[in-house]
Amino acid sequence: MRPRELPLRRRLARASVALIYRQAEDGGVELLFIQRARREGDPWSGDMAFPGGRMQPEDATPRAVAERETLEETGVDLTRHGHFQARLSDLVTRQHNRWRPMVVTPYVYEWRGPQAVSPNHEVEQMVWISLDYLAAKENQSRLPWRTPLGTLKLPCCRYQGYCIWGLSYSMLQELLALDVIGH
Repeated sequence: MRPRELPLRRRLARASVALIYRQAEDGGVELLFIQRARREGDPWSGDMAFPGGRMQPEDATPRAVAERETLEETGVDLTRHGHFQARLSDLVTRQHNRWRPMVVTPYVYEWRGPQAVSPNHEVEQMVWISLDYLAAKENQSRLPWRTPLGTLKLPCCRYQGYCIWGLSYSMLQELLALDVIGH
């Protein structure tokens, strides 16, 4: 199955993220998540996410954005120690401070570099989570989300005190369904 590419994506604001996995010491596979730093006015403050960010004029490609932003946010150098595996489907969200649409493109990498990382001010925590845990039905849950029309119960995965939901959860589900990485 090919990833979905949204028409007109080149005319919209763009962002990219990196889904990074590594072989765990127990022989399994782990996926890297960041917990976003808590900041006033940031609607996703404190949320679990994949490293990434907005495309800048100097970025050659959306994939280069994922690599640059990952290095800036986490110290993980995908150009040196990451092995590109796949591109997932484009998703649409809104820009932080406005209601304009933004296309987010996820890229999957295998990490073969050093374990030491250095998160910057945008990242509160970096967490490696077992892919088997993320795929297990018993770890799936619902997150109540208040809207002016009532409360929605959004699908999520809970791990320790963390909750993976929204775009990150959608990307995770596509990754698991495509079985790009063995687990």
